Amino acid sequence: MQLKLSESRLPFAPLLLIAPFFLWGTAMVAMKGVIPHTTPLFMAGVRLLPAGVLILIAAALMGRSQPKGWSAWLWITLFALVDGTLFQGFLAEGLVRTSAGLGSVMIDSQPLAVALLSLWLFQERIGFWGWLGLGLGVTGISLIGLPDELILNFLDSGANITLGSWQDLFASGEWLMLLAALSMAVGTVMIRFVCKYADPVSATGWHMILGGLPLWGISSVVESQQWENLGASEWVALGYATIFGSAIAYGLFFYFASSGSLTSLSSLTFLTPIFALLFGNLFLSEVLSPLQWIGVGLTLISIYLINQRDTLSGQNNTVTVNEKTTTQQQQLLEPPANKLNPVTLTVRESEPEILP
Repeated sequence: MQLKLSESRLPFAPLLLIAPFFLWGTAMVAMKGVIPHTTPLFMAGVRLLPAGVLILIAAALMGRSQPKGWSAWLWITLFALVDGTLFQGFLAEGLVRTSAGLGSVMIDSQPLAVALLSLWLFQERIGFWGWLGLGLGVTGISLIGLPDELILNFLDSGANITLGSWQDLFASGEWLMLLAALSMAVGTVMIRFVCKYADPVSATGWHMILGGLPLWGISSVVESQQWENLGASEWVALGYATIFGSAIAYGLFFYFASSGSLTSLSSLTFLTPIFALLFGNLFLSEVLSPLQWIGVGLTLISIYLINQRDTLSGQNNTVTVNEKTTTQQQQLLEPPANKLNPVTLTVRESEPEILP
């Protein structure tokens, strides 16, 4: 992995890396069941504000430092606006207007934006295998989320899709999901700048609180009956989406995003629709089509290619360099046994003394 798991101080680091995307996928299923009984902006605020408080409590228990100085609070505020208010607002409104599968394709295309931003800002090397993996990932989630009829019609007619169909597609809310994906991509990159001035865990908690307040403020003005129709099962689902899908998931994600390869970490987002499909099948009796199974396979291959891109492109060079370095070190540390080191002695001649 490009994320230096061996250097992580967290136990079970590989499982913790996958955990945010597992929790996001299952939280997506939970939220989809709650949406008919509440309003989108209120639900988005519920995902952020209580989760931010929980993260700050955890940060205090871990002894994490709190933000200090205007630079730290400025970056946290920008981070809250982009990754909190805009991302969760677009996501919640998009879920109301789109199908879960198609919306998942739009939201989970953000690794492409993260890769481009990381290449531009941090000069992260992507290479041939990385770009191939990103392409396969987008293809895979498209096969997973897009309707089979749309894909088959596209293959039959080539690129001759009428403008009206694409207008109807984006009028149904997919453009909101695309804006959510772009907001999340920018937020993922911003955490590097935030961490220069604040602790990543504390910053994550504060950005969720500051990002959730505007959502609840707008909800109080433009929405009504936010919680009157919520039953016990809906509150449980909201609690799961808040605690596990927000507090734990975002805390882990931005902890890992503060160091390591953003492209590699973001590529794991392709796992989110897979988890959503699996649990949709388990709880909602949804059945995967053959095209969706192909999409799952392509998605898993894409994640492997992205995270192993350096190994696939430079394995032989790495071995050669290591062998040369080891040989040179041995030559320096082990002097030849048959060669004696010369010792130089200085002899000074003295004049003979004449006895009287």
